[in-house]
Amino acid sequence: MSKLPTDFFFGAAMSGPQTEGAWRRFGKVDNLWDTWSNERIEDFHNRVGSYAGNDFTDRHNEDFAILRDLGLTSWRTSIQWSRLMDADGRVNPEGAAYYHELFADAKKAGLETFVCLYHFDMPTYLFRRGGWDSREVVEAYGNYARAALEEFGGEIKYWFTFNEPVVEPQNRYTFGAWYPFHHDFAEARRVQYGISLAHCLGVAAFRDLQAAGTVRPDAKIGLINCFTPPYTRENPSEADLEAVRMTDGIDNRWWLDLVTKGTLPQDVMATLAERGVDVPVRPGDEQILAQGRVDWLGFNYYHPARVQAPSSDTDEYGNPVFASEYVWPDAVMNESRGWEIYPKGIYDFAMTMKRDYPDLEWYVSENGIGIEGEDSSKDASGAIQDDYRIDFVGQHLQWIAKAIEDGAKCRGYHYWAVIDNWSWNNAFKNRYGFVEVNLSDNYSRHLKKSASWLREVATTHEIAPHSEGFVSESA
Repeated sequence: MSKLPTDFFFGAAMSGPQTEGAWRRFGKVDNLWDTWSNERIEDFHNRVGSYAGNDFTDRHNEDFAILRDLGLTSWRTSIQWSRLMDADGRVNPEGAAYYHELFADAKKAGLETFVCLYHFDMPTYLFRRGGWDSREVVEAYGNYARAALEEFGGEIKYWFTFNEPVVEPQNRYTFGAWYPFHHDFAEARRVQYGISLAHCLGVAAFRDLQAAGTVRPDAKIGLINCFTPPYTRENPSEADLEAVRMTDGIDNRWWLDLVTKGTLPQDVMATLAERGVDVPVRPGDEQILAQGRVDWLGFNYYHPARVQAPSSDTDEYGNPVFASEYVWPDAVMNESRGWEIYPKGIYDFAMTMKRDYPDLEWYVSENGIGIEGEDSSKDASGAIQDDYRIDFVGQHLQWIAKAIEDGAKCRGYHYWAVIDNWSWNNAFKNRYGFVEVNLSDNYSRHLKKSASWLREVATTHEIAPHSEGFVSESA
């Protein structure tokens, strides 16, 4: 039996574009997900685009009651830039009223609201002006962040500038998996740099407005990223270790250095330059980056990164390659998602934080398992019997408990996603929730078997072993 501290918090992670729906209501303008849905709906699983979310807008009070019934005390969402601001960069009154009501209802339900300012949902009109590769758009984000903080600074205690800022460069510009489907490593790094500058402008706005009394004095600002602890083969070569260094440098240390030191890792920047990747640093950027230090950090964890020396220096598009995937023979996989299940990675990250960034508090801001075809797991009463979810979460929580015992500054845990939600172009293909959303019954909510287990853990802070299903303790 593992035990978490009494002040360790449990909550739910979600985002605006994946839950709200109401894409044409409350004065919202199109974001990239709406544009992609309109232009190529066939790219989305079962042709389910961005329009509906999981009906959270009309069901949020029901959902808040569910979260509280499960023993959760907090939740994270995102403000949609495309809902709060109009196309002229001014606050949209309907959008502001929408979020004021949402945050007030969460407070009435007894939930602390965590707000992220950006969750992959750039307004389309700004993307068409250059997106994160444009300094104009970086500055537009600074304007948006300041407006949001001015509007809600007296209501919200916990703020985050970005969710997973490494994902958009990867999925939109390196892998070509998301709109606009580019395969350009250098463009991805320019976008990553633009996001880094935007983060710093958001933090600077927070500091200014907190000093002015607009943001509440007990408020905190942070960043959320999907950190992937890197591993390689046993008895690695120097080239394997170099693959680890650059993978860790671009995906992890880039952000950790930014939020703790106000700089980017110079060894990574030097290697990028050596390989012809131009990151457009301008005079004055050093002062902007220096403002990027945060009060705490969100750690999204789904899987580790296993890499080895690349088989080629460039890919089929002529991009530099710094690492290739290493398939660990003992890997346990979530076949639905294609991700390795490795609970110990959460502990290894915690120990890295303790060693290299000892002053920074953090919490697990996302962790979860998405499974395809959960209907096949229903019992005679219609309840989904998701023991695999209990196994997954229980083992990750056990490693968190051990990390805290060993000195990690981990303060809480938010599960993604307590209630099934729309998941980008996968739509509702893989279900993550402790609570089912039934698309055939007007988005009705139904507890899965795991929900009662979550309630017990959240209220007692005790994690009882469930099975040995996913245990994997060495890399």
